[in-house]
Amino acid sequence: MTSEQPVAPADQVAPMTKNTFVATASGNDDPPPPVKGLRRLMWWIIPANLGVFLIWGAVPGILLPQQIALQFGDENKVATFTIVATIGAFAAMLAQPIAGQISDRTRSRFGRRAPWILLGALAGGLALVGLAFAASVVGIVIAWTLVQVFFNVAQGPLSAVMPDRVPRGRRGTFAALSGVGLMVGALGGSIIASFFFHSITLGYVVFAVIALVLLSMFVAFNPDHSSAEMAKEPFSFGDFLRTFWVNPVTHPDFFWAFTGRLLLYTGYFAVTGFQLYLLTDYFHVEAPETVIPILGLLSLVGIIISTVVSGPLSDRVGRRKPFVFASAAVVALGFLLPWMWQDLTAWVIMTFIAGFGFGMFQAVDTALMSEVLPSAKSFAKDLGIVNIAATLPQTLAPGVAGAIVLAFGYQALFPIAIVLGILGAFAVWPIKATR
Repeated sequence: MTSEQPVAPADQVAPMTKNTFVATASGNDDPPPPVKGLRRLMWWIIPANLGVFLIWGAVPGILLPQQIALQFGDENKVATFTIVATIGAFAAMLAQPIAGQISDRTRSRFGRRAPWILLGALAGGLALVGLAFAASVVGIVIAWTLVQVFFNVAQGPLSAVMPDRVPRGRRGTFAALSGVGLMVGALGGSIIASFFFHSITLGYVVFAVIALVLLSMFVAFNPDHSSAEMAKEPFSFGDFLRTFWVNPVTHPDFFWAFTGRLLLYTGYFAVTGFQLYLLTDYFHVEAPETVIPILGLLSLVGIIISTVVSGPLSDRVGRRKPFVFASAAVVALGFLLPWMWQDLTAWVIMTFIAGFGFGMFQAVDTALMSEVLPSAKSFAKDLGIVNIAATLPQTLAPGVAGAIVLAFGYQALFPIAIVLGILGAFAVWPIKATR
């Protein structure tokens, strides 16, 4: 027999205001009703993510490695690209949680997120134009680092929109739509970039303009709640340093979700993010720019099919983990093909299969992450840390892949990626906040 605590009558329960929610809620709670313009917000997240991830798909996957190959020659391209990608990725790792914490503390009538989304898009676009004219290793490193920093300044606050404004019961669908923008951007970026294979400067300018326009339109059509009347959080240097740390003992679900995403993303992008050099040096394709659009479309079809099905289905069944396990298995199956069969046909088939598997993960991953956030007071900061696990592999994976290739050869990429993906799936098993 258990004793029950008396429940106060409904008319005696104080209503939860937005400020109360920010002070007490976690990512496992709904934001306060009403959520205005939810349908519009859910659809506009697609072009917003598209604007950012077109760059992550185009630059480190196509334009930057081609720029480096043209300037420094085939004999030095892998080593140089590894250096550039690694330095830029660590800059991104620092930028998102810092930008997230600043966003969480921002007080303005335009809200906490909108000013930084716009600033990041503008400054990132200018840095991208600067990268187009960089002519030395140092210049490329500086310009690419600035691109990483500023677009992560925009991406960190953008990712906080879901826990800020989307009810928990709709987050699987929102995550699926967000994932569509993310993956269409990443893959569409590589497709579009292939048309600028011999006009790299123009390509950089085009992607800078697209990102600025789409992110500005997102802010204009989905105005944030004013944060001018929110209580100001006192600043302390210790809190600033803790930006980069979430206690895995206090918040084990957050730790396991972060680890799972980091491993799964790294495994997937270590292979797909190194596509240009794999095509030229492993499969010996003489004109990769003619093949890349076809590969991108195949992967895109696989991702869209699995994403639009898996996200709403996960909401209906109330489960996220089974989709993560299935994703790792399907991607591993796809990576087996080019590992065992060194032929372009194997890569073509793998592109669709691995894309389908990764779409299953992408559809539920954002929703899963939103449900393990420690506190609404720091949604953007915590999501900045979480997004390290997504952005870092996409930008660092080419560097990781380059190190693997330099040490063991191209063929070693595939078994290492398979192991990372499987470990990432098992990492979500201990999470208790979601099933």
